[in-house]
Amino acid sequence: MPSNLKGLRWAVLATLVLAPAMARAGEPASPTTVERQKAFAQTLPLSDRQDFEFADRGFLGTRADPLIKRADGQVAWNLATYDFLKGEPPATVNPSLWRHAQLLARHGLYQVSDRVWQVRGFDISNVTFIKGDTGWVVVDPLTTVETARAALDLVNEKLGRFPVRAVIYTHSHSDHFGGVRGIVDQKDVDAGQVAIVAPAGFMKEVVSENILAGNAMTRRAQYQFGLMLPPGVEGQVSSGIGQAVARGTITLIPPTQTIDRTGQELVLDGVKVRFQYTPNTEAPAEMNLYLPDLRILDMAENANVSMHNVLTPRGALVRDSKAWADDLTESIRLFADGTDLMITSHGWPRFGQDVVRTFLGEHRDAYKYLHDQSVRMLNQGLTGDEIAARITLPPSLAKDWYNRGYYGSMSFNSRAVYQRYMGWYDANPAHLAPAPPADTGRRYVAAMGGAAKVKALAAEATGKGDYAWAASLLNHVVMGDDGDRDAKVQLSAVYEQMGYQTENAIWRNMYLTAADELRGGVRKIPASMAPLDMLQGLDSQMIFDVLAIRLNADKVGDEQVSLAFVFPERKERFVVTVRNRVLVAQPGTGAEKVDATLTVARPLFLESLFRGTSLLPRILTGEVKLEGDRGAMGKLSGWFDAFPGDFPIVTRPN
Repeated sequence: MPSNLKGLRWAVLATLVLAPAMARAGEPASPTTVERQKAFAQTLPLSDRQDFEFADRGFLGTRADPLIKRADGQVAWNLATYDFLKGEPPATVNPSLWRHAQLLARHGLYQVSDRVWQVRGFDISNVTFIKGDTGWVVVDPLTTVETARAALDLVNEKLGRFPVRAVIYTHSHSDHFGGVRGIVDQKDVDAGQVAIVAPAGFMKEVVSENILAGNAMTRRAQYQFGLMLPPGVEGQVSSGIGQAVARGTITLIPPTQTIDRTGQELVLDGVKVRFQYTPNTEAPAEMNLYLPDLRILDMAENANVSMHNVLTPRGALVRDSKAWADDLTESIRLFADGTDLMITSHGWPRFGQDVVRTFLGEHRDAYKYLHDQSVRMLNQGLTGDEIAARITLPPSLAKDWYNRGYYGSMSFNSRAVYQRYMGWYDANPAHLAPAPPADTGRRYVAAMGGAAKVKALAAEATGKGDYAWAASLLNHVVMGDDGDRDAKVQLSAVYEQMGYQTENAIWRNMYLTAADELRGGVRKIPASMAPLDMLQGLDSQMIFDVLAIRLNADKVGDEQVSLAFVFPERKERFVVTVRNRVLVAQPGTGAEKVDATLTVARPLFLESLFRGTSLLPRILTGEVKLEGDRGAMGKLSGWFDAFPGDFPIVTRPN
């Protein structure tokens, strides 16, 4: 199969092989930014130290060596990276975001209760250890093998060595299962000695959420997480729900038990666990869990230390904010009266029944307010952008640190609600067929009197601290003329100040990444590839769906082919036809007339498709059989595109 399909990218895997970020010269905080940071700080309830007390409670220690390394010697995680966050906030970081990042940067082993511990700060997420009768029940084993193993090593060092008896994946995002092989051996799972528990639909969502649009999501994830920014006071300081994603090895062991209804219970190594099934909330497959004997509630990622994203800037299907709020209402009804302690997959615990009830109620109200008021305004005829400009949380909810927009935001999320109900089109016919941004940029610049005049207007706006308007002006110049170096530098300086001022961690990352690329271009990075553990989870139909979206119709022209692919160990046969420049794959019976047939073990096919491994040597040895018109198979191979991982975002080639 075609080697030019090598390097399927998934947004969740974008950090695996990135080179260390290198700083490009930037600008200090402007006088306007300095004053705005001071004024903003005056609005914050900085005397409220409850989060710091909760985040520090039960600390037992951390690793002596801050470097967690991969097998190749490269660093997967450095616990010392965010040491710069000590002290008062600099003018280049929003003071609220600085406080939040300080809390998330805490790392080590924490005792949550008599039988529950967490390792926090070893990755973007938390891993929880629940002591059973003979060993550990582990919840959400981080993103990578390396960080998960380091967390288990720390637990072994501080608490003694016990076997892992069960693993619970709360939901289908990789930072909650990817490190599983760092704490569990496959042979123990196969022998029934370790249970792997996940919500119904888990495997489908793991392998499907980022596949078809994975290349574009990965590129956009570089912006969202600031993957190419050096951590520091003028660079990346946080990802909003954790500091960053570890750069290691993502793995997956499929679940042995699934949860498909609220109220379902399991006893795992003597620990009674009651589940709340919450699909289509923060993840398509997600669940909360309650430990009735311990009076502890784990809200997975349905409750956080920040407002979450209803639509992630990297791209994804829009989440259901109404279902999210409704399930939080159900959580309160089911668990609040019996809970003394709440933990989550990100951030720190909440201690005390009244604290937990208040948190759940006001967090729920924030999502319900977002949904209900966005829908009210769209029914009044407001567009998504108009709603975003108007909607703010009421003061009674905005006062809560956990409702602030460090990760998601009311602005971005309200547009997501609009999109879920109404789509991208705002019903104005002027927007039915908008021109491409490069063409629009050239026309606007010409209409405003030329690039020099527009840049002068932008400089005037910048001098007044009107950075958003300056960015809009300069964006037209840069989009219309990719060669205007002065406009790029001018726009990069504007984005930098906007990044410094924002309270939102991922908005900061996006502004500063844009500034970085405007100054020096898109950084070249090695291709990241999905781990075979995940690829094995693809159903065979989905494999051909991936092929279909890579078919270049112009290369096909008026040609036609019909080919059969046989995976003998799975007793599967698929017939792939290309006709009218469309690839269609369907299960076959063997009676179809085809130009050629490829018989291959599916793992070898996946290696060829996603790793670029040639099948020719195996065809020559007979391990793989290619029968019929070999030219037809070669023809098909030549019709696929290899997607670029460095396409431009803040510029357009002219």
